[in-house]
Amino acid sequence: MFDFVHEKKRLVQFVLALIILPFAFWGVDSFRNSGGAEPLATVNGEKIGQQEFENALDQQRQRMREMAGANYDPAIFDQPEIKHSVLENLVSRRLLVADARDLRLMPGDEQIAQVLIGIGAFQKDGKFDKQSYISALNSRGMNQIDFERSLSQDIAVQRLTDAYSQNGYAADTVAEMLIRLNEQQRTVSVANLNAEEFMKQAQVSDAEVSAYYSKNAGEFQLPERASVEYVTFSADSLQSTISLTDEEIKKYYEEHVADFGTQEQRQAAHILIGVAKQATDADKQAAKAKAEQVLQQVKQSPGNFAALAKQYSQDPGSATRGGDLGMFGRGAMVKPFEESVFSLKVGEVSGLVQSDFGYHIIKLLAVKPAKVQALNEVRGVVEQRLKSQHASDKFAELAEKFNNTVYEQSDSLKPAAELVNASVQRGVWLSKGQAPTELWSSKVLQAVFSDDVLKNKRNTAAVEVAPNTLLAARVVEYKPASERPLAEVAAGIKLKLQQQQAVELATKQGMAVLAQLQHGDKVSVSWKSVPGITRSQHAGIAPDLSQAIFGASINKLPVYVGVKGSNGYLLARIDSVKEVESIDENKRSRYAQQIRQITGEELLMAYLADKRKRSDITMKDFKAEEKK
Repeated sequence: MFDFVHEKKRLVQFVLALIILPFAFWGVDSFRNSGGAEPLATVNGEKIGQQEFENALDQQRQRMREMAGANYDPAIFDQPEIKHSVLENLVSRRLLVADARDLRLMPGDEQIAQVLIGIGAFQKDGKFDKQSYISALNSRGMNQIDFERSLSQDIAVQRLTDAYSQNGYAADTVAEMLIRLNEQQRTVSVANLNAEEFMKQAQVSDAEVSAYYSKNAGEFQLPERASVEYVTFSADSLQSTISLTDEEIKKYYEEHVADFGTQEQRQAAHILIGVAKQATDADKQAAKAKAEQVLQQVKQSPGNFAALAKQYSQDPGSATRGGDLGMFGRGAMVKPFEESVFSLKVGEVSGLVQSDFGYHIIKLLAVKPAKVQALNEVRGVVEQRLKSQHASDKFAELAEKFNNTVYEQSDSLKPAAELVNASVQRGVWLSKGQAPTELWSSKVLQAVFSDDVLKNKRNTAAVEVAPNTLLAARVVEYKPASERPLAEVAAGIKLKLQQQQAVELATKQGMAVLAQLQHGDKVSVSWKSVPGITRSQHAGIAPDLSQAIFGASINKLPVYVGVKGSNGYLLARIDSVKEVESIDENKRSRYAQQIRQITGEELLMAYLADKRKRSDITMKDFKAEEKK
C-alpha cells in the first residue's frame, strides 16, 4: 500500500508531466467560471469560459516555446486552427471526466496523497516536502485545492482512457503476417541513368527561355524589403540596474528561510495488518485482534522487529525490508501515521495506530534534524531572486511608458530607448513573408510592413517577442516588390530547362532499357549490388524505388523494376528473396503489443467520436471570427 507510487510509475510520470508542462494538453479544469462573458463552448450544458481556454492556450504556448527554442513563433497561436484544436481538447476533457465520474473511477484521498509524494518537483532530498509542493503550485498560479481536484480528474481520465487504449486486439496470425512482410529480405542490384549524362543532348533556345520567363513571372519576383532599426526592452536588461542593501537581503532570507533548508526527516519501520476502510465491523475486529497479538510479540522482543515485519506485515513493499519505509518528512504519510512517528523517540515502538490502510505498529529508527543554510551560503541565490523580482516589477512599471513613448513619439525610437537605457540597433534587412524567428516573429513582420509604418513613417507598436521582452522597430529604407529582368535570370532559366530535358531523356532511355530487360533481352547496364533490404530498412534506396521493389511479383526471378527519379531514371533487379524462417515468441509478442496499442488507440478515438455524437456540444467558430 505504501508502495503505491512504485507500482504506478506510469501514473507518476503522467502527473509529473503535468507539473513540468502543467495541463499542456487538457488545460485546467478548475478555471470554469466564465463570469458574464459568452462561453466559448458548452458540453451537455456545462460551460467552457474564456479564462479556462486562455489558460490551456498559455500552457500550449509554453510547451511549444520549450520544444522550438529559438525557432518559436508565438504568432502561430493566433491561427484559428490552433485555437480550435485547444478548444476541442477541452471539450474532450469534459466528456471524459463526466464519464469517469459516472463510472466511479475517481481516486480516493489516500491514492492522491501517494501520487503526490512520488512527484520529484515536490521533493527535497528525495522525500515529499510540503513547502516545495505549495511553492511549486504558487509559482504556476495554482492553489492546492484546485490542483488536487484536477489531479483527481486526471487520474480518473487516465483510468478511463487506459480501458480502451490498453485493450486493443491483436491476433497471432496478424502479428505473424506482419513480421513476415516487414522482415522479408530482397537482394537487389541497382542502376542509375543519371540526367547529367544527357545534358549535352538537351537543347534550349532563347525563345524557350523567354517563354518560360513570361509564364513564370512569379518565380522572379523580389519581395518587399525593409531596412529597420529597432530597440528591445526586457526585464533581464534591468537586473544590472538593481542595487540591494544588506538589510533587504537579510529580510528576504528571514522571510523565506524555509526555502534554504531541509525539514526534519524521520526513518521508521512498520508492521501493517491491513483492513479495508469499507470492511465489516467483524473484519475490523479480527484485524485489530491479530495486530494486538503481533504487538505483544514486538514488546516481548523489540530487537526482532524487522523479522516480525517480514513475517506478519501486509505491506508488500516494505515487508521484505523489515518494514523499513526510509526517511520522510511531515506531509508524506497519512495523518495518524505521521503523528505517531513524530511523537516517538529513536528506538521506541508505538501502540496500534489505525489508518485507512489498517492497523500499524511503528518503530522509529532514526532522526535527521532539520537543517537551515546560513545566509552567507545562499547569499548569491537571495540576491538573484531579489534582482529578478525587482526587475520584473520595474519592467511592469516601465512597459506601459515604453509602449506610450513608442506610440506618442512615433517619428523616432530614440526617446523610447533613452527611457529604458537601451540603444537603437541598426542594419537589419527584412523581407515580407520571410520565415519568422524568435526576434522577428510574424507579428513583428506584419507590423513592419503595415501601411502605417511604411507610408506614414511611424514606429511599430511595441510587440512582445518573448516573456517580459518588448521590441519596437522603425523602417529606415524600403524597397517595394520588383521583378528581376530577363537578362539577369536568363542563364539560370536555360540551365533549369536543360536539366528538365536531360531528366526526360534519361527517363525515356531508362524505360526503354527496362522494357528490354523485362522482355529478356541482353542489355549492357552498370549494376551495383545492394545487401538484403526490407520494407522498413532500405538505406541508400530511394523510397519510390523501394516501393516498386516490394510491390513487384517475385514468382519468377530475376525481376526488373524502374522509376523516374529527381535526377534521372532508377533501375533495380531483384535477384533473390529470403523469407523469415521462424518466428520466436518474444518477437511475436512485441509485434502483437504494437498492434494492440494501435487498435487500442483506435478504440479510444472511436469511443470519443461516439461520445461526441451523443452529446450536446456547441463550439465557437474561430475561422468565422477571423473573417469578420
